[in-house]
Amino acid sequence: MHQLTKRSVDYSKWYNEIIIRSGLAEFSGIRGFMIIKPYGFSIWEIIKNTLDKMFKETGHENVYFPMLIPKSSFSKEKKHIASFSKGCAIVTHYKLKKNIDQEELTVDPQSKLQEELVIRPTSESIIWKTYRQWIHSYRDLPILLNQWGNAIRWEMRTRLFLRTSEFLWQEGHTAHSTEQEALEETKKILNIYTDFSENIMAIPVVQGVKPYMDKFSGSETTFSLEAMMQDGRALQIGTSHFLGQNFSKAFDVKFTNKNGKQEYVWSTSWGVSTRLIGGTVMLHSDDHGLILPPKIAPIQIVIIPIYKNQQELSQINEIAVRIQKIIKEKGFSVKYDNREFFTPGWKFHEYEMKGIPIRINIGLDEIIKEKAEVFRRDTYEKVDVPWNHIITFIPKLFDKIQKNLYQRALNRTKKLTMISDHYEDFKKKINNVGGFILAHWDGTQNTGKKIQEETEATIRCIPICTKKEVGKCIYSGNHSSQRVVFAKSY
Repeated sequence: MHQLTKRSVDYSKWYNEIIIRSGLAEFSGIRGFMIIKPYGFSIWEIIKNTLDKMFKETGHENVYFPMLIPKSSFSKEKKHIASFSKGCAIVTHYKLKKNIDQEELTVDPQSKLQEELVIRPTSESIIWKTYRQWIHSYRDLPILLNQWGNAIRWEMRTRLFLRTSEFLWQEGHTAHSTEQEALEETKKILNIYTDFSENIMAIPVVQGVKPYMDKFSGSETTFSLEAMMQDGRALQIGTSHFLGQNFSKAFDVKFTNKNGKQEYVWSTSWGVSTRLIGGTVMLHSDDHGLILPPKIAPIQIVIIPIYKNQQELSQINEIAVRIQKIIKEKGFSVKYDNREFFTPGWKFHEYEMKGIPIRINIGLDEIIKEKAEVFRRDTYEKVDVPWNHIITFIPKLFDKIQKNLYQRALNRTKKLTMISDHYEDFKKKINNVGGFILAHWDGTQNTGKKIQEETEATIRCIPICTKKEVGKCIYSGNHSSQRVVFAKSY
């Protein structure tokens, strides 16, 4: 079987090969648009269902708004439109006609829309137009809504899952009566994303605030989660935005407070996308294929029979089906693959490529010993487990794999997190090693731009958890009140 390109040889090619060969997704033939295959979509369903439960536990409700937004509505928040206008797809006509002579379809000029429609890159504008009809009094607040859907942002350089012109995501949009309540909501969501990333996806993250020049257009403050990939580049996992009163002012959304006075509404928005799947691939996988944390694996355990003839297969089937039933009753997703037209060796390779966390091999020797060979994908370790111990062994191994993948990623992140106080040292580290570099910045957009032009590194965030430390900017030598996180990124 053809081996994967090694990470050390071509990391980008390795990444694409894993996604395609593990059956997560494939190219659609339209640049920037992908086909998410059943295996990849089942991972997204687990992500969606898990996060959806976490949102609902904190009082959020699901809603759906149209994906087509009138251009007049989209244009109201000036900073918002300035940022998103370059990547917008626009619907200008509603009808095609067939050219009889050339037998081709063309746009019917008579079907031009009275007002052009933007295919949503994000939904703040259409939602705030609607909130104007819904919000009148403090009694109508807060509104805590979340939407699962898709968005289109035209991308010039695309990569499966990480940066596509169309992506699946969730976008939360909340409205509040006070600034403090909106800020608390923004931070609450950041912590939900952190909990999900670290405890479900096994992805360690850095919480921070985006520098003012990189915040979400139309926001006052953007909080982000940054994760470090195996090749030393950062990936933004999710964002939570404090919008202040920018959208309520743009759409004239006011409410009457408890004192009978009119105020503009305070708001937030936040989201994660199918980029999470790309981050999981990049962070955990190896040169043999995909590695999935057990908590997001569509198939957590696969049972494979090893036999020479039908008589042996019949004996194995009886035991394997019994083990499968016991494991399934405990709430695990388990598959018994007794297809006869594939060899055990082919199946081993296939499920290693797909990143199935646990594999149970049962052959004649295992039946004689009344044991099963249990293989864990993350470390390639094998152990013989008595049949009557399987049901207690599997949950413990499940937890060990989940914790090991997180700890392995955390150790790598710590190793790739460095401090730099001089620009030459900074350039050496960012170009030779990569990683997160904590360095002083003078707070100006010009300095950030110069560093990016010379090194490709950007300010990923101003970290929340590190204490402030006065110093001098590595580039300009000017005063700096705190170190920020620099990295090359996806």
